[in-house]
Amino acid sequence: MTRPVIKHLLRAALLLGIFLPAPARAEDTIAIANMTFRTGPFADVGTPLMDGQRDYMLMLNERDGGINGIKLNYDECETGFSVDKGLECYGKAKASSLVTQPWSPAIALELLPKASDDKVPVLAPGYGFSAMADGKRFPWAFNPPVTYWDGASMMLKSISGDDLDSLRGKKIVLLHLDGVYGEEPIPLLQAYADSFDFTLLPLPVAAKEMQNQSSQWAKIKSEKPDFVLLWGWGAMNAGALAEAVKSGFAMDRLVGIWWSAHDDDLKAAGDAAKGYRALSWNLPAPDAEAIKDIRKYVIDAGKSQTPVEALDKLFYQRGVLISMLSAEAVKAAQEHFDKRLINGEQMRWGLENLKIDDARLASLGMVGMIGPFSTSCANHAGHGGAWMLEWDGASFVKASGLLTADAEMITPLAEQEASKFAAAHAPWPLNGACKN
Repeated sequence: MTRPVIKHLLRAALLLGIFLPAPARAEDTIAIANMTFRTGPFADVGTPLMDGQRDYMLMLNERDGGINGIKLNYDECETGFSVDKGLECYGKAKASSLVTQPWSPAIALELLPKASDDKVPVLAPGYGFSAMADGKRFPWAFNPPVTYWDGASMMLKSISGDDLDSLRGKKIVLLHLDGVYGEEPIPLLQAYADSFDFTLLPLPVAAKEMQNQSSQWAKIKSEKPDFVLLWGWGAMNAGALAEAVKSGFAMDRLVGIWWSAHDDDLKAAGDAAKGYRALSWNLPAPDAEAIKDIRKYVIDAGKSQTPVEALDKLFYQRGVLISMLSAEAVKAAQEHFDKRLINGEQMRWGLENLKIDDARLASLGMVGMIGPFSTSCANHAGHGGAWMLEWDGASFVKASGLLTADAEMITPLAEQEASKFAAAHAPWPLNGACKN
């Protein structure tokens, strides 16, 4: 059989979803490494997220034999959210893994220059430095389906009833974790405050204060803000909810970012947290076919220690979706390059050409779990949508349609901050191929 014929047959098989026989060699696998935080101060958050990521990869291996006949070698390296350990994990995995998944925003910032030099894609779904979405200036970084700045914009649109002029003269507190993650929305929120004449009061919470925020809530009580935006993480969220209840702050005026929507935190608060809202780029969908397949091929088959009741939870399903993004990038690259075993540069192309539309979600068994979006050369986030969820005392329920961010506010700031980062790390590689 001639080489052109083989190439043609491979392309046809990929397009039709036919799995070719897997190579016999053990090294013929697709390596996907993940920096986990199942230990440390944020383990309660990290465990369900990592379980979802791992179980989806396991399901693809068990149900499909991997991706187009190539088994997935999914590997975890525990960081405990430590930057030093994150850098160690990156050093171990960079030669083999198609992507690096840093999780910690501080680790992500440290890795951006290194991964760019090493030509290893950085995948940070819904987190990290928001300006990474600028594919012209960050060719090797990706943060789909939405950025933190997208989230901040959507939160303001939601609390204003999609009328930002209604915020004029109001006071908004940003209760945030003290550090890179918590400070991320401040530049955009301040730009909004300047444009729409409201007062923004950032109120940091140090890591040692996460469970005891009495001083911050005393300040909130004295300032009497119209809204409090909760930019929390880990134990900080439970602490904020407890203090809000204790101080009598109206729950419908407390609104969190997607990491402040951990089911277990809200269940601990119960009915007292009724009315609390949080933005989320994924929706819990226990009846989704992909979740049913994870139960069948992984949980019921004894391939994972994840408890069955975790499958319905928001963070577990977010982890599932994050691994879906990696798998879809692999598939896109395999098809485009006519190769089942791809390299990091080809994976970068796959991440840059994600098309997660309604038809694709249906084929993946993920209808209703995430909003449609697509990435491109210049747009490495997709800038998809998110929903506002509301706590009803027992669970989160959808409280809005799919919200989208204000590109006119975000794009100039993203270009400005991306240019600053590039200048500070000169010489910095740019992607001159981006035309849009």
